[in-house]
Order: sequence, then C-alpha cells, then structure tokens
Amino acid sequence: MILPLLDINIENAIATLSGWIWSPALVFLCLGAGLFFSILTRFVQVRRFGEMVRLLFSTDKKQKTGISSFQAFAMALSGRVGTGNIVGVATAIGYGGPGAIVWMWIIAFLGSGSAFVEATLAQIYKENHNGQFRGGPSYYIEKGLRSRWLAIVFAVCSVVACGLFMPPVQSNGIAIAFANSLSIHPAVVGLVTAIVLGLVIIGGVKRIAVVAEVVAPFMAILYVILAIVVLICNAPMVPAVFSDMIRSAFGAHEIFGGIIGSTIAWGVKRGIYSNEAGQGTGPIVAGAAKVSHPVKQGLVQAFSVYVDTLLVCTATAVMILATKTYNVVDASTGEMLYRSPYGLGDPDVSYTATALGTLLGSSAGNIMVAVALAFFAFTTIMAYYYYAETGIVYLFGKGKKEHIAVWVLRIVIVAAVFYGSLKTAKVAWDLGDIGVGTMAWINVIAILLLFPKAIRALRDYEKQKKEGKEPLFDPKKLRISGAKFWEDKMKEEETKE
Repeated sequence: MILPLLDINIENAIATLSGWIWSPALVFLCLGAGLFFSILTRFVQVRRFGEMVRLLFSTDKKQKTGISSFQAFAMALSGRVGTGNIVGVATAIGYGGPGAIVWMWIIAFLGSGSAFVEATLAQIYKENHNGQFRGGPSYYIEKGLRSRWLAIVFAVCSVVACGLFMPPVQSNGIAIAFANSLSIHPAVVGLVTAIVLGLVIIGGVKRIAVVAEVVAPFMAILYVILAIVVLICNAPMVPAVFSDMIRSAFGAHEIFGGIIGSTIAWGVKRGIYSNEAGQGTGPIVAGAAKVSHPVKQGLVQAFSVYVDTLLVCTATAVMILATKTYNVVDASTGEMLYRSPYGLGDPDVSYTATALGTLLGSSAGNIMVAVALAFFAFTTIMAYYYYAETGIVYLFGKGKKEHIAVWVLRIVIVAAVFYGSLKTAKVAWDLGDIGVGTMAWINVIAILLLFPKAIRALRDYEKQKKEGKEPLFDPKKLRISGAKFWEDKMKEEETKE
C-alpha cells in the first residue's frame, strides 16, 4: 500500500512543480522576448529568409575545428523534430483546442527572433575545447554577463534536464507507439533504444552530427510528404480546419472559446518544447559550428525553427484536425468539449496514428507513426546528450574529472531512456516541462540582458554585406569583450597580412 501511495505523491509533486515553473509569467516572457527581438532586428527572420537557406550549405573552410553549418542545423533540427511534433501537437490540441496550433505558429515566428539572438551570442562567446567548439548559455552568461554562478546554475540545469528529465519523454513516445502498433513490450523497445543510443554517443559530437545530418532531414521530408497525401485525400475539410484554428486561437469559436487561456498556454508551451526557441539548447549546437561571422549561424538557427514548427508541426496538426482524430478537454473542469468519432482517449501518439490510419489502414498507420517517431525521437535524444555533455564540459573543464563525468552522463542518459519507456506519458511530459521551463527562465533573462551585442553583430554583418565584403567578425571593433576565440582569430589574420 505504501509504495503505490508514494508513487502517486511523487507524480503529483512533479505535476505541481511543472505548473509552478510554467506559470503564465513564463508564457508571456517568451512571447514578449520574441516580439522584442523581432522588432529590434527589424524582423530579420523575414528580411534575411533567402540568406538563411543559402547559409545552410555554407561553412568556413579555413577553420579545421568544429562542424559545418548544415551539421549544426541538422543537430538542432534533431533536437527540435521529435515527440513534440507528433505527440506534443496532439497534446496541445487535446487541452488547448485547434487554436493552440496558431499560438505554436506565433511563438515560432517570434521565437525565431529569439533563436537568432541566442545563437549569435553562442558564436560570439564560443571556445575551442580539445579540438571542438563549445558554446551556449553558460558561456555567454559567464563571459557576457560576467556571472559565473548563474552560468553554473544553467549548466547544472542543462545536465539534469537534458541528461535525465527530457530523454524519458522521447523514449516514452517510442515505447507507446510500438506497443500500440506491433504489441512490443515497452521494456524491449526501451532496451533496444538505450543500446543503440549508447553506441552512437560514445563516438562524440562528430558521430552525432553525421547521423543527424542524414536521418533528421530525410525523416522530416518523408513525414511531411505523407501528411500532404493525407490532406489531399481530405481536401474538402481543410478550409474548415483553418477556420476553426483561427477562431479558436482568439476565443471566437463557439465550442472552444471558453478555454482561450489554455489555448494560449498550451500552444506556447508545446511550441517552445518543440522549436526550443529561447530554451537555451539551440545555442549549444550553434556554438559548435565553424563560420566566419556569428550572425551566419544565428540566421541558420532561426531557419530551423521554421522547419520544425511551421512545417512539421503544422503537417501533424492539420492532418489530425482534418480527419477529426482528436478529443478536446477543458483541463480546469475535466469537461469533454469535443469527442472524436474514433473513440480516442487522452492525447497521445494515437491521435496522429489514427489520422494516418484513415489513409493507410489502422495497422499501417500505427506502424508508420511508430517508425517516424522512433527516428525523430532517437535523433532528439542524441541532441539532448550533446546539450548535457556541453554542460559537463563547462562544469568540469579539461582533464580526468571531465572524462569521468562524461562517462557518468552516458550511463545516466542510457538508463533514463530505458526508465522513460516504462513510465506513464504524463510523468514523462511533466519532467520534460520542468527541465525546459527552468532553462527557459534563465536563458531568456540572460539574452534580454545581452541582446545589444547580438544587434551590434547583426548591423556589422549587414554593413559588410552592403559593402560587398565577405563578413568577418572583429569583436574589438564592436566593443565586445570576452570573445577570446574571435580575438585570437583576428590576430592570426593580421599576422598573415
């Protein structure tokens, strides 16, 4: 009797803590920061859209250290395209109604402004560590804000969140999907996932980047194509779907108008979880790229937000809504506002699987979603490992302590993946939300304090482009201190001249 009660109490405590962290204050902070940065950059995510795509395949060949811009983009996409795009979208609709997707779009559009700023800052303050670039919030908080203690707090949060809290969300989604489609026991799925993950992460960032640049874009394109086919088959429903989404988003829908607060909250929360804008994990990957100017990777990372939310999440959402494979519940009262004719339960991967099943048949739909989710979620776990490893590197530096800590992290994340396959979806998502929310609080405040440096870098980049030059970054010229990597790079260039 005692153990079940204890388990229930722990689950309630996790849910309560998640609710505290994801208060309306964080929702408005993320929205406000995204709008603020978009205005200050004069909506760089729109003005420089063509350049974002071009820079995907550009890299600084003079630098032997680091990974290419496309590999960094693929790794960031790996972290963004996961259960948030399949299960997270279903959850947003289930508790926020169709309008939650519009708020996912809004936070993606505005969040691309935040992604640009944080990625640019990560490049400005990156370091060369044992032949690899390391960067991210801990580095720009210490060097830019000169706050070592806050940098340590973020690093600890990133290790705990990405190494322990967030991986179970992904493995839980994989386990449920394969249990539903092929009746494979979750423990078996968890064990296989954990073993394969272990084999990949032992190879470090280079192996992770190679796997990500092949798997992530391929699966994203294949999934979107399949979603488009489903929508074509349900073409008459599509106009009504978009009408419901818009009206529900702003409280004008006759059924979902009463849950406008939940609509905004769930859309923003799941949007941030999916696209990671402002969360602080995206800049960790951005700092690993080799570019001639920080703004280049800032633009690439801003584009990855579009791919995640405006493309993959929208494909999932419209597919679910057009086929009516969803329920909507008022989370505050428990009242069922809309019930699917397919007899579905709580929001989970079954919403997407059933939508695909209307085209492929229920068995084939479940299998297709299980396979897609397996690839998406697995590459996301790889990205989580890299985020956590960077936190370990920051905390322990070079030497034997770092080596031991990295191996401890590998063991912990593999164990967390197996553990997540056995727990309920709600616990997994609550733990993930705690991790994402804590990092978001710290990171958004940090970039709000550091944004002038990113704006200066953007103006410098655009000035050099206007003059017909290939932009090069000189931190001293822009009165940016603490950017040691770039200072040393400029000295090398001057010496060659």
